[in-house]
Order: sequence, then structure tokens, then C-alpha cells
Amino acid sequence: MSTTTTLDIVPFLSQQSQLWKACGIRGLFPLEKIPGMISLLAGRPNPSTFPFESLTMKLKPDLAGMPSSTVEGEDPFTITMDGDDLNEALQYGMTAGVVRFISWMENFQTHVHKRVADGSWSVTVGSGSQDLMHKACVALVDEDDSVMLETPVYPGTLGFMAALPGTLIEVNADTQGLNPTHLESVLTNWESTHPGKRFPKLLYTIPSGSNPTGTSIPEARKIEVLKLAKKYNFLILEDDAYAFLYYGPEGQQARSYFALEGEINGEIGRVVRFDSFSKVLSSGMRLGFMTAPPALASVVNMITSNTNLQPATLTQIMAYNILSRWGPDGFLAHCKGVAATYRARRDAFEGVARKHLEGLAEWTTPVAGMFLYIKLLVDEDTDSAALISGKAVEKGVLAVPGAAFMPLGGKTPYVRVSFSLIEEGPADEACRRLAEVVREAREEKAT
Repeated sequence: MSTTTTLDIVPFLSQQSQLWKACGIRGLFPLEKIPGMISLLAGRPNPSTFPFESLTMKLKPDLAGMPSSTVEGEDPFTITMDGDDLNEALQYGMTAGVVRFISWMENFQTHVHKRVADGSWSVTVGSGSQDLMHKACVALVDEDDSVMLETPVYPGTLGFMAALPGTLIEVNADTQGLNPTHLESVLTNWESTHPGKRFPKLLYTIPSGSNPTGTSIPEARKIEVLKLAKKYNFLILEDDAYAFLYYGPEGQQARSYFALEGEINGEIGRVVRFDSFSKVLSSGMRLGFMTAPPALASVVNMITSNTNLQPATLTQIMAYNILSRWGPDGFLAHCKGVAATYRARRDAFEGVARKHLEGLAEWTTPVAGMFLYIKLLVDEDTDSAALISGKAVEKGVLAVPGAAFMPLGGKTPYVRVSFSLIEEGPADEACRRLAEVVREAREEKAT
């Protein structure tokens, strides 16, 4: 019978992580739960001074997951927060998140990823998953460390990683996402290509509906990446913000790195997973959650307790009231409906893109997310940044130049377009204008 070991993540923690100290007030909060304890700790405002008597949420029936259970006579699409529930929502809360909200998500992770809640991982809530990623990187990256980034990479992550003291290393992605062959090449040739540099300790990747490329890595590639992670002893930061927006063939969505690591490597604790509610509940609620070894979660929580204190209690309890009514399967049903919306928008946008850009551009059709990463076919030296800032702006069409997604900079012929909001009419005109940009650029190159 095979056994699964748990990786000790402590050696991966940065020196800076040891400098953070527990908040003198918030560090005592857990003791308030001791039966009979009289607490004189926190300067919490008295809830009688809050001007809110109740808050009511009405859910859209066409986007609501079927509730797992409802009280007889209760409107399944209306949720009212009042009394103690509302007082808790309007008050300071625990640094790691509202306890019942965390409990729901831990059960959800077990349900979706088939990971037993055995104490080897815990869930921490953040003000969006990017908040948690930044804090996790602060907890992990030292001055001499090397961090591998799936490239092209989300510029929000690139922005804070570029400010970290470590060295950024590009690992190429292609039409199937992160390329494990190039990853292995980076690792096996490390001494010759990066002499004197510390061996990489982290790999950051967006496995589903990547921002910007729109690609999703198949399970077979994930298995290769996991094996390399164990062989070369690095952690995987799995930023899966678009996992709930899968609209590809039924039953073909790859399992997560978090789900696969025990089965593939016979060990757990090497994958740090980041999820987000921004794409499926509300981006303005700013709710994300990290699933990580407790030692890392502890440092992240310590950083939070000394910076923004906690994620917003109000939006956590709003989300909890919705999710607890739906249950895990109801939430997934809701996500499936949201994903169907983006599939229809993808199909509409690709229709007009093919109409105008056939032979002038190429891209990979996404099966998740909300982006196309379009290669403008001008010549081998095409600089999309120059085209967008010049001809495209003049013609009244905007897209994000690929240079924004390149850790080490340089020219690229790619642009990222989003089909999440644009309707078919404006999309048609935008693609027509972009086609004119490419044609004119070709004509100038030919003269």
C-alpha cells in the first residue's frame, strides 16, 4: 500500500517572513472563544451605532444555483441579513476570514478536488486572490531567489513580482498552456544559463483560461510539471481564477494541480492554490481564497493582521449566505451558467474575428476564461505595442499589447482582447478596424 508524505514548506519561507510579528491585539482574538472568557481586547465599534437595520439580496433566477435546501414558504431567491448575522457582517472579524465562510470553502475544496481535510492544508480568505498571492510571495521570496513565471503572464502578478527582491525567469507557454519541455530545459540547463544564481524555488502558472493567452493546460502536461516540481524541489503557485469559467467539452476539464499532487508524486504540500469569486459572484466584493500548508497560511495571516487587518466581513457573509443556501453543487451549477454566457460571447467574437482577420491574424480558441491572444501577422519583426499606440488608436480600436505580459520585455506581435463585455456589433467594427491596422502595416513594410 502506497503512502503519501507531506512536504515541509518551512525551508521555502523567506527571511522576511520571520520579521513579521503577530499583532498584539489580533493575536489574542482566538482566546475570546474560550468558554466563559470575558474579553476587553478590541476597540470594536458598538453595533447599535451602525445605521443599517437589514440588508436584502435578491438573486437572479436565471443565474442562481438551485438551493440545496430552503425553509418552507421561503423565497429561494431572496436573502435578508439582519440581527446578529448583520451585526457580525458589519463588525471587525478574524484575520484569516469568517470561520463559517472558511469552513464552507474547506468543505468545497474537499468536494471538488477530493482532498481530505487532514490538517496538511487550510483555507485563508483575502481581498481578492491577488492580495493573497502578493502576501504569499512576500512570505516565500528572498533577495537571491529565482521565481519562474509562465510567460506570457498576467501583468497584475508581474507588477508586484517585479518589485520583489528575487530574479524573474520566463517559462514559455504555447497553444496548450505552460510548456513542460521548456520548463525542464530551464531547470536542466540552469548552471550554464544562470551561473551563480540560486536554483528556482517557485513556479507561477495560470492553468485554466490563462490571462492573457486564453489557453488551458491539459492534465497530461500538469502531470509532467508536477513530476518536475518534485524532482527539482520547487513549489507551484496555482492561480486558477478562471477555473469556474470552463466551457469546453463536457468531462474534459483537467483536474487541478492541488487535486493531482498526491496521486502523481506521492506527496502533498508542494501546490499553493489561489481561487477567486471575482468572475462568478462579483469582482467588486473582492473575495479570493488561498489553499496552502498551514505554515505558509500563518505567515500570510500575520502579514494581513499588520496591513489591512482582515478581508471585508460584510462581503464574506454575503457570499456565505448565498453559498450555504446553494451548497457546493448549486454553486457549481451557477458557475456552469456563467461559463455558458462566456462561451456564447467567445463564439460571437470569434465569428466576427474570422470574418475580418482571416489571414491577417491567428489565435487559439479558448475553452475557459474571457480572452483571445491574437498574433498580428505583419512580419517577423512586428511590434504590437507600436501598432496599438499608433495606427490602432488613430482608427479607434484598443487592445493590450503583448509586451505588457512579458517579464523581461521585448517586442511581440501579440495583442490580448477581451470578449467579456463587448457586444457583437461593436466587436465586428473593432475587428474590422484591427484588420485595417494590419493591412496598412503590411503595405508600409512592403514599400
